[in-house]
Amino acid sequence: MSPRIEAEGLGVRFTFDRQKRPVTPAMARIRRHCSSAWGLRDLNFRVGASESVALVGPNGAGKTTLLRAIAGVFAADEGRISVSGRVGSLLAIEGGLMPALTGRENALLLGVLAGMSRRESRAGLEGIKRRSGLGQSFDRPVSGYSQGMRARLGFSAIEHSRPSVLLLDEVHEALDHEFREHVETTARSIVEDGGIVIAAGHDQAVLERLCRRAFLMKDGTIASDAAYGDVTEHYLASAP
Repeated sequence: MSPRIEAEGLGVRFTFDRQKRPVTPAMARIRRHCSSAWGLRDLNFRVGASESVALVGPNGAGKTTLLRAIAGVFAADEGRISVSGRVGSLLAIEGGLMPALTGRENALLLGVLAGMSRRESRAGLEGIKRRSGLGQSFDRPVSGYSQGMRARLGFSAIEHSRPSVLLLDEVHEALDHEFREHVETTARSIVEDGGIVIAAGHDQAVLERLCRRAFLMKDGTIASDAAYGDVTEHYLASAP
């Protein structure tokens, strides 16, 4: 089945306590004075095979929330979202990494969490070590890694899982120039092979190279869905 992302009336709501800290729905039922706000509201879109989409908009517009809804981190509180295809997501530099474990141990764990068998995950470890360029650090605890090293490890593990849907949220901006080129090459290959890439960030040059389509996010809604150049031209012209 070809990869596909569809949303109909999608809404994601967050609940906060009096100190504006997010709380779970279960905690909200037993705490007083909680308030709620919509992170996403009434989103309707379809992304199909061989499409690449940039999420454009100011901080707080809903870009990260949408990526996490696609990844399955956030459930829909309203409407629905469906995703077909294996999802690989690099949504935070720390995402999925356990600081006390080595790079090798984290890579094995990430492979299993991505749906591979333990044998498949183990078979790819040397390839992950090579692609990440971590060298001897691959067998050292992640707690001693820089942000760039963590992003390299996370992306290399995702690459090994062969996702047909790739989600990137700004973390590629923490990478050095050489590995950023590798991320872009991998993303283009996924699209050329019939997959989907959804990326958010503030590096417009990178997004322009990766994406042909863009959603302009505003206050948790999609204000515009068009060609990348048209969306960014409108966004930059209207920015304060």
